[in-house]
Amino acid sequence: MTPMRTLIERHLGAPDAGDERLQALGRAVLQLEADAVAALGERIDQPFSEACRHMLACRGRVIVTGMGKSGHIGSKMAATLASTGTPAFFVHPGEASHGDLGMVTADDVVVALSNSGETDELTAIVPLIKRLGVPLIALTGRPGSTLAQAASVHLDVSVEQEACPLGLAPTASTTASLAMGDALAVALLDARGFTAEDFARSHPGGKLGRRLLLHIDDIMQTGERVPRVQPGTPLRDALLEISRKGLGMTAIVDEQHRVLGIFTDGDLRRTLDRGADIHQTPIEAVMTPSPQTASPDLLAAEAAERMERHRINGLLVTDAEGRLVGALNMHDLLRAGVV
Repeated sequence: MTPMRTLIERHLGAPDAGDERLQALGRAVLQLEADAVAALGERIDQPFSEACRHMLACRGRVIVTGMGKSGHIGSKMAATLASTGTPAFFVHPGEASHGDLGMVTADDVVVALSNSGETDELTAIVPLIKRLGVPLIALTGRPGSTLAQAASVHLDVSVEQEACPLGLAPTASTTASLAMGDALAVALLDARGFTAEDFARSHPGGKLGRRLLLHIDDIMQTGERVPRVQPGTPLRDALLEISRKGLGMTAIVDEQHRVLGIFTDGDLRRTLDRGADIHQTPIEAVMTPSPQTASPDLLAAEAAERMERHRINGLLVTDAEGRLVGALNMHDLLRAGVV
């Protein structure tokens, strides 16, 4: 493979800081790293399956370790594993030699990252890991290295060259390790039957968590905040109820609080267009009967989808007997971060 510096200078001449050269270098880096990741596909073979099976059988935690840039990739790998159903955490190899190795138990699996496979801080702790009888999975760029040879399973993440024109800064090699870590995490996710709901439980503060964990009864208006009137109520008084409660609608309920209909801001515009007398017209004459309702345990995200599908801005919430127990509108969903 042509060295990066030669590749650029062949097309653009001597080094300079011109826009054309900067852009060309950026594109060349992305292409080189994409090629490096693509080459990993041929290495998803039996050792990859063995690495997955060690982690699936792990009764403790997956301990990820690495030094320098490999350590940063290892930290991300541990975070991805932990958030997708494989309990994991990162241990710095330098700290491991000074007490943190006590975090590793016989029930764990260790994943070690080192492009050279000769990182002193890692090779120093390998004998202790082996003494524990813990499976050691190594991701290196050198199958003949000390770390690779000592590992229970070795995953080859070697690259033909770094994307750095000097051939020094870890670039393509760290990208390859990152991609292999993601491949492991996703394979394990599928093998465990990990679901979107499981992911949401690991991310309760994120938008996905809110979409998948929030139910209507978590965000709906209840009690005196729910607008309601009974049949026979003049339209004028129903409008006052809508104004007081601020949801842009009111429910029409019978004496047992069963929902008979709904009257919304949209209904008001249509009613006024017909010239109705707001002082004399009873609310049941202009309400929308049998409105869309939802149960309290419906996911808020499903409520949002239903409102969008029916082009409505609010929902009445009813129990199994059709009694009014709450209400919500699009503003409630927006405040909750569901839409």
